[in-house]
Amino acid sequence: MNEILKKIGRIGIVPVVVLDTPADAVPLAKALCEGGLPCAEVTFRTAAAEEAIRSITETFPDMLTGAGTVLTTEQVDRAAAAGAKFIVSPGLNPKIARYCVEKGIPVVPGCATPSEVEQAIEYGLDVVKFFPAEQAGGLAYIKAISAPYTGMRFLPTGGISAANAGSYLAFDRVLACGGSWMVKNDLIKAGDFDKITALTREAAAIVREKRG
Repeated sequence: MNEILKKIGRIGIVPVVVLDTPADAVPLAKALCEGGLPCAEVTFRTAAAEEAIRSITETFPDMLTGAGTVLTTEQVDRAAAAGAKFIVSPGLNPKIARYCVEKGIPVVPGCATPSEVEQAIEYGLDVVKFFPAEQAGGLAYIKAISAPYTGMRFLPTGGISAANAGSYLAFDRVLACGGSWMVKNDLIKAGDFDKITALTREAAAIVREKRG
């Protein structure tokens, strides 16, 4: 497994971040690091994503900052140039998967079916995003789908919360969980980074409880 993905596994929870303004990037990153989750998937859902990734990677170079909701190879290039250490996409786009593999960029594509998992294996990948996790069958589905694919690990995202993250993390085929409950948009917009730090500490405690 790629070293970046191993580090994500050790952190245990990947905060999924939507930023409307790049000015919020550094204080948010500081809150996540102080809370014990030095990792962020900054989604390309807004125009601020590229600049936000650049600001975070320049200020917190040791933080695992990646790009999410990546839908084109052009976004891969922009994210990588800004310093993103990994790429996450909501589905398995063969063009993006091949492009990242060829460039040596860790990529975690979204998969929700055995066929998609097998496609990921074909590209040499050993970690996939399971999305939308809760809506697509939750932990029971991951346990069922993972059985034939002994070398594959899953990063469930979608509907993950403080209430159910622990049950996912207790399953050894789950590399980490993606979640946004500690980085909710209203908290970011309000500048309530102390609350984000507190919620992040609670999330980090869930990881410690389940994985030591």
